[in-house]
Amino acid sequence: MSSHRREFLQGVGGLAAAGFALGTLQVGGGRAEASERDRAVPAIGGVAFDAFTLLDFRALPATAERLFPGQGVRFEELWRTRLFDYSWLRVLGGQYRDFEAVSADAFGFAAAALKLSPPAAVRREYLETVVQLPTWPEVPAALARLRAAGLKLAFLSNFTPAMLASIAHRTGLDRVMDPPLSTDAVRSYKPDPRAYQLAVDAFRLPKERIAFVAHGGWDAAGAGWFGFRTYWINRVGLPREELGVTPVATLPSLSGLPGEVGAVEPAPSGPR
Repeated sequence: MSSHRREFLQGVGGLAAAGFALGTLQVGGGRAEASERDRAVPAIGGVAFDAFTLLDFRALPATAERLFPGQGVRFEELWRTRLFDYSWLRVLGGQYRDFEAVSADAFGFAAAALKLSPPAAVRREYLETVVQLPTWPEVPAALARLRAAGLKLAFLSNFTPAMLASIAHRTGLDRVMDPPLSTDAVRSYKPDPRAYQLAVDAFRLPKERIAFVAHGGWDAAGAGWFGFRTYWINRVGLPREELGVTPVATLPSLSGLPGEVGAVEPAPSGPR
């Protein structure tokens, strides 16, 4: 073989290897290609979920409208915005309070902003709506496929441990998922890297083998910064946050997640 031909073949081989590593070059379709890609991208071993990717949050604005007719949409918006603002501000200021306490503070602000004076029973009903949310319809089937593939599964949420335990027990998710992970353990909130580290420690897997499933675009960005392979469940069609990181995939529901992370649905068994 001439030196020119050998250099040419070596160059093609280098380009192909780079293409496999980046997932951008399609060369052939045989076993060699799949094997090379598998070596370049570690297999997913665990999946961590933000709570609202599994819980149908539509009851929150509906409850607000029932409790505060004509002002429910605005109330829920104010409450939700202040909830995140207060969480992050308290972490930055070294004044941590857990999610339940911050939720109550945000409720007080929203009520004051709208000049409402709800009794304690109304305040309690609204705040307890969060732990009474049902799962999205596709959740049981999606989690069953992920569990059948041998993946570790857990909430990774800003909710308190008590909230997560109550939700998991009430919905039956504790039968298919590992113990929930609350950021309260590190007295912080996502997107603090210490919050995402909880999944690494609990799953005993490197971050490259963990998929994080985000509800908020900001959470998808935070998990991506941390090094997780991030999947954004964007049910309401929001634009991607301009934070310099892109999810591996953006999905309208949880239904497509098992296929995305390699939890292939088993073929039906035929007659013997």
